[in-house]
Amino acid sequence: MRTPLHRPVCDLLGCRYPVVLAGMGGVARSALVRAVTDAGGFGFLGMVREPPELIESEVRQVRAHTGQPFGVNIIPAATEPGLLQRQIDACLTLRVPVVCLFWDIAEPVIRRFRDHGVVVVCQVGSAAEAAAAERAGAEALIAQGVEAGGHVRGDQPLERLVPAIAEITDLPVLAAGGLADGADLVGVLSLGAQGGVFGTAMIATTESFAHDYHKARIVEARDGDTLLSEIFHVNWPAGAKVRTLHNSVTDGAHGDPHGGERVVIGHEGDRPIYLFSTDSPLRSMTGDFEAMALYAGTSCGRIDRIAGAREKVEAIVAQAHDLIGLPAPAARPAARYASPACSAHEMEDSYMGYATTDELLNILNELLEAERAGARLTRRTADQVSRPDTRELILAIHRDEARWCAVLAGAIIDLGGTPSKRTGDFLEKAMAIEDTDERLVFLNKGQAWVSRKLQTLLPTIRDAALHTQLHDMLTSHDSNIEKVAVFRGGAPVPAHGS
Repeated sequence: MRTPLHRPVCDLLGCRYPVVLAGMGGVARSALVRAVTDAGGFGFLGMVREPPELIESEVRQVRAHTGQPFGVNIIPAATEPGLLQRQIDACLTLRVPVVCLFWDIAEPVIRRFRDHGVVVVCQVGSAAEAAAAERAGAEALIAQGVEAGGHVRGDQPLERLVPAIAEITDLPVLAAGGLADGADLVGVLSLGAQGGVFGTAMIATTESFAHDYHKARIVEARDGDTLLSEIFHVNWPAGAKVRTLHNSVTDGAHGDPHGGERVVIGHEGDRPIYLFSTDSPLRSMTGDFEAMALYAGTSCGRIDRIAGAREKVEAIVAQAHDLIGLPAPAARPAARYASPACSAHEMEDSYMGYATTDELLNILNELLEAERAGARLTRRTADQVSRPDTRELILAIHRDEARWCAVLAGAIIDLGGTPSKRTGDFLEKAMAIEDTDERLVFLNKGQAWVSRKLQTLLPTIRDAALHTQLHDMLTSHDSNIEKVAVFRGGAPVPAHGS
């Protein structure tokens, strides 16, 4: 059943909600994948450098407990070629439906999976890399922002990376990096992503295969407790940055990470765990966990307890639904318009003064572009201001703008259209205004433009559910106009007048 969060990527992956478990090596095992998929999300098994026997065992355990689709994550660049080929053979023999690849764009690997009908998702860190992955045959992309925990491919924040990638590709784009809750999911939808990939939030779950020490450190962490470095490098290609929590290694207590002999600090069975290696603490390990790579994204400061993965997915979805302001999926009426093509019904609508589907799609996309500009403007502006009250006001407006981006995109999809990937010109015009107070005045003018547009549109909407959504959007914009005016101590910009 389609939900208010439904996006085309849900059809591609076979999930109910666009909430994706990152394929974290070692951490994302069968129990975690089962819990996420049973809750309606999509899970990747993290099988980085794992033997084919473990891949087979984990896949079979997932299938023994759920019939939902899932995927496997492998990393060609960090895997010995012989082992990589055995991993690929195992995935194909097991008929794994989806595979995620990361780091280099491994064209031969992508082609082999595609030739066998496997959906290939590539995680990338730049628009150029996204274009290369699409040319190589990827069917979906994960835009990984610099906020992400673990290995980080690029150097851009999600706020800039997701729109840059979404604008150059027709593939579904998921966003990864610093996501913890439903507000983050709605936020990346407003940027043009079709869903969110959650990593750090899923480490701190009961089903995660991470060691309890790692989970506890994430729960204890506060904003700013992570850093990006190349300190943890053993087992990976040179120059690979990772985001981790601070520990004695990152503080320099263990000397030069690239000099001297390797020092064993733990074991996983007979396998030694070396100081400065990329291994993170797992349930199956013993040793000095404090000195291992404690992967965590910038969202760690907002994770305050360990919970079940199903509970976390359900909380993410519930909060996103609440922010979007839509009723439960079962209560939401189906769209009245079957396709954008003109029909006798639409001719009647036009005659009666109602908008046709084509007219609605054009106006809704125009509004979406404007709301996306507003969401990006408020996010950037909030990052630039220091006064707490100003920042909180701007962030509150940002949350509203992100919410309406998600609502508009969902309405466009329900009408059989394709959400625009453009960001309105309003963004650059507003960002050119350096003074924050003057920028708020300009923001209010943009909000007033949207308000007037909605006031004109509402009488032409036949569908009751869509009418309610857009009326709520109008009320929200008028309220924000008033809040900014009161905050500045001036009169509101007229919303419905000229």
